[in-house]
Amino acid sequence: MKKQDLVSKVAARAGLRKKDAEAALDAFVDVVKEALKRGDTVRLVGFGTFKVQERKARRGINPRTRKPIQIPARKVPVFRPSPRFRDEF
Repeated sequence: MKKQDLVSKVAARAGLRKKDAEAALDAFVDVVKEALKRGDTVRLVGFGTFKVQERKARRGINPRTRKPIQIPARKVPVFRPSPRFRDEF
């Protein structure tokens, strides 16, 4: 599903104009990004949790040259679905 498909479905379900639904979706994404940048965790009960996780540095292999390379440590955003949400599938 693309963003415009999601906007259309949210607009229809919530009885909003597409422009308003898109603004709400953009605001949600911005708020989550800002919270994660600050190191906060965003919990939506019944849906899941967004948080930042630290990945350790590790060794890898360059697929083109087959030579070993060092992959640096970095922080990545992670989403973990709640058990209630996961059980729906």
